[in-house]
Amino acid sequence: MNKIFLGIDVGTHSVRVGAFDTEGRMRAKGEHPIRIWRPRKDFAEQSSEDVWRATGRATRKCMEGGRIAPHSVKGLSFDATCSLVALAEGLEPISVSPTGRPSQNIILWMDQRATEQAERINGTGHEVLEYVGGRMSPEMEPPKLLWLKENLPQTWEGAKRFMDLADYMVYRAAGNDLRSLCTTVCKWTYMGHEGSSGKYRMEFFREIGIPDLFVGDRVPLTSYPMGKYAGGLTVGAAKELGLRSGIPVGVGIIDAHAGGIGSLGPVFKDFHKEEAAFDRAMALIGGTSSCHMAVSSSPRFIRGVWGPYYGAMLPGMWLNEGGQSATGSLIDLMIRDNSSFPKISRDAKARGADVYTYLNSMIGELKRQRGAWLTWKVHMLPYHHGNRSPRADPLARGMVSGLSLSSSPEEVALWYYATLQAIAYGTRHIIEAMNEKGYDIRQIYLCGGHLKNELFVQEHADITGCEVILPEEPEAVLLGSAILGAVAAGEYEDVPQAMAAMCRVGRIIRPEPSTSSFHGAKYEIFKEMYGFQRRIHERMEKTGVPLPGD
Repeated sequence: MNKIFLGIDVGTHSVRVGAFDTEGRMRAKGEHPIRIWRPRKDFAEQSSEDVWRATGRATRKCMEGGRIAPHSVKGLSFDATCSLVALAEGLEPISVSPTGRPSQNIILWMDQRATEQAERINGTGHEVLEYVGGRMSPEMEPPKLLWLKENLPQTWEGAKRFMDLADYMVYRAAGNDLRSLCTTVCKWTYMGHEGSSGKYRMEFFREIGIPDLFVGDRVPLTSYPMGKYAGGLTVGAAKELGLRSGIPVGVGIIDAHAGGIGSLGPVFKDFHKEEAAFDRAMALIGGTSSCHMAVSSSPRFIRGVWGPYYGAMLPGMWLNEGGQSATGSLIDLMIRDNSSFPKISRDAKARGADVYTYLNSMIGELKRQRGAWLTWKVHMLPYHHGNRSPRADPLARGMVSGLSLSSSPEEVALWYYATLQAIAYGTRHIIEAMNEKGYDIRQIYLCGGHLKNELFVQEHADITGCEVILPEEPEAVLLGSAILGAVAAGEYEDVPQAMAAMCRVGRIIRPEPSTSSFHGAKYEIFKEMYGFQRRIHERMEKTGVPLPGD
């Protein structure tokens, strides 16, 4: 068999492993679920041991399913959600949970326990905040770390390492603690552009109250480019994963950023002719949440859009990262949280389809019966889990207008359709904020679970006015991690060379011009709904009544 490189993706709900050849074609895939604990409202926790066991099972499924011989694997790397891992001595977990259970040692990215700490950090107005879009999110690591110090002092004192999950996976695999430029720049305020290798601003950590974070090398002071050789797979890790020891392991990356690497390769062909090529392109990585990645040669400071991050996705370039905290999870909520879901599920199964395909066909039929503009009376603000970009408001919440007493499958289909559109209006809002600061985004390179939904794809094209470009390899996140493994193994000189060789365009979806005025009107309503929500909150705050926390 050809040389094989493994991309290992630790997502929110499962670990997935993809095996790719030198041309970026996937030869096999394996997947295994991972567990989430929710001990309190807005808390979400995982276990590093559970994640690692799932990694071993997913890797074995991939190897066995593709009949891949262990000696064919020449390199591997990891991507993961931006979740915080706490370790005691060695690899021993230490609890981050109010339950006190040591096994629950990961604060998941979506955990909102540190909202109040994030607000206090934002109140400092420190310069590093300008490199996270002006406001720090509770999804980032400093608020979570401050929460631990204030609420679980025994964990704070007893922890020997605090790590992003992608860095933990590399450490577990290779035995070396090489922190990724991606994780530390994006989630820990590491200034990747300062000096030859970047640095932390220690006065920031003193000001927010966690200067002791770096004591005893709990967080190393140096970070490394993604794909750098982090060491060979240890004997113990090789046995647990069903692989050979010594396989080169590449420094890892956040999952969405792996999707950017796995999808934006074709832009390099234009970039060599014209530097502005990246100004016109954005990677959209969709799953439980969505991330919107755009890069530039010089830093762009965009309020409410994370970054600019130097070297956090493509070497030598600045990254701006927009995001929506609930997309796939919101779509699932709108489908399942109603009395018609059992019937929808049964009918879809009877037709041999999944519920999304079934609902898409129902939308098509409703359009034929009622006309193309089905959602003119129904509107949604999709901030059910707060707004990441460009509002940067974790306390924002979802809103709807146009409810009726109907709970029929047709009504569910209508609100499902309105949800897809609301998510696309959110993407348009992010693009609008980016374009106001120097971008000229005309192309969306889409990857992740959403590219399987043709209605989602077409609505994004129609609502944003952009071409939506689907990669030849739909598993672009896995491909991005495999690219880092190939670079670590020396198969390619650097990440851009590997991207150019291993990424290709599949299909291009173009917007339908006749929808422009309809979506323009709905987009203005979308923005006005947030303003109305703010006025509601302000009016209630003026009552003087002690209001409960959210």
